[in-house]
Amino acid sequence: MARRRRGSVKKEERVLVLVADIDNDLYRKTRISGPLTGRVQVLSGAAQLALADPEDTDSNAMFQAVKMHDELRKNGYIANVALITGTETEGYEADRELVRQLELVLDRYKADSCVFVTDGASDSRVLPLVEARVKVNSIKLVVVKQAEHLESAYFTVLEKLKEPHYARIIFGIPALIILLFAISYLAGAGWEAPAALIGLYLLIKGFGFENSLLESFRGFGFSIDRMSFVFYLASMIFVVVGALIGIGNYTAEFSTSIPIAVAYGIEGFLLLLPVVLVLYLIGRMLDTKSGRYLFRNFRYGIYIGSSIIVWVFLYSIVAWIVGQIYFAQFVDFAALAIVIGIGVSYTAGFLRSRVLRKRRIKDKLVVNELGALIGKAGRLDLRHGRFIINTSFGNPINYNIDRIVEITDKVVVK
Repeated sequence: MARRRRGSVKKEERVLVLVADIDNDLYRKTRISGPLTGRVQVLSGAAQLALADPEDTDSNAMFQAVKMHDELRKNGYIANVALITGTETEGYEADRELVRQLELVLDRYKADSCVFVTDGASDSRVLPLVEARVKVNSIKLVVVKQAEHLESAYFTVLEKLKEPHYARIIFGIPALIILLFAISYLAGAGWEAPAALIGLYLLIKGFGFENSLLESFRGFGFSIDRMSFVFYLASMIFVVVGALIGIGNYTAEFSTSIPIAVAYGIEGFLLLLPVVLVLYLIGRMLDTKSGRYLFRNFRYGIYIGSSIIVWVFLYSIVAWIVGQIYFAQFVDFAALAIVIGIGVSYTAGFLRSRVLRKRRIKDKLVVNELGALIGKAGRLDLRHGRFIINTSFGNPINYNIDRIVEITDKVVVK
C-alpha cells in the first residue's frame, strides 16, 4: 500500500484548476496553441509567455493556476490544471473556441468541480461558459500591482466606444472639426468660417434645437420613388451653392474689414435662401398629398412664415451694414416681412382647422404611433389649438393639435 504523506487526507473530489486566455496572447506571442493540460505544459507555457512579454498578466494567471494546483494536491485533492485559449478577434469566435477547448479538457479529466483563475475584466465573461459545463467552486482573481481597476476601466471605455452614440461624440465630432478646417484652408477662407459653423452647432445644441432639426430632416422622406426627392435634392444643392457664395464674398472682402466681410458673407448665403424654402415647401406639399403625415405638415407652414420674417430681418440688417439700403428701407422691409410671415402662418392654421372640422375626431379612439391606446377624443378647441383625450381611467388629457399625425377611423398622435 502506498504511504500517504503525514498530515494529508485523501479526498475523492476531482478538481480542475482552469485559466482562460480569451484573446489568445499565448499563441500570438509564443506560437503555442491551446489547450495546455497538466502542470508541465501550463508551467512551460507561462514561462515562455513571461519571457516573450513580461508585462502580460496572462502569464501571472497561469503561474497562479499552477500554484493552486500544487496546493490542492498537497491537501489531498485529485487536482489537474489546464489552460484554454480563445481567438485574437474575441467576440463569438473566441467564445466558440474556448468552449471547444474546454470540452476537450473536461473529456480528458472528468472533473467534479473547477477553480477558475482569471487575470481581470476580459476573462470574467468566460465564467458563464464554464459554469454551464462544470461546477465552479472557487474563483481566483489575479491582481498585479493594482492593475484590476485600470484594466476594468480600459475595457469599459473600449465597449462604450463601440456604441454609435459615444463613437459619434468621441470620433465623429473631432473628425468633422478637422475636416472643416482642412476644407477651409484649401478654399483659402481662413479659420473664421469653420469657427462660425462650430459656434452655430454649439448654439443649436445648447438651446435644445437639435431634436427639432433632426425631426425636420427625418420628415424629408428622401426616396427616388417620390417626386418630392427632386425638390429636396435641389434645395440642398442651393444651400451648398449659397454657402459657397457666402465664403466667396467673405474672402473677397476680407482685406477691407472683418465685420464688413462677415456681413457680405452672410448676405451671399442668404441670397438663395428663399429658393431653398420654396423648394422645400413644394416637397412637403407633395409628400402631404401622397403620404400619411398630413397634420404633421401643417406646422411647417408656420415654420415657413417664421423663416420668412427671420430671413428678411437678417438680409435687411446685413444690407444696411454694408450700405446697400438706408435705415428707413430696413424698417419698411422688416414690416413687410412681419405681414407676410403672419399671413403664411395664419393660412396654415386656417387650412388645418378646416381639415379638422371635416374629419370630426370627437369620440374616435386615440392611439400613439406604436398603436398603444391612449383614450377617446373629446372636445376640440381650435381657438387654442388643443383637443381633449378622455382616458380609460377617467382623466382628461390636453393634447396639442400639432401632435396629430393621421385621422382615419381613429386618431394617431405622436
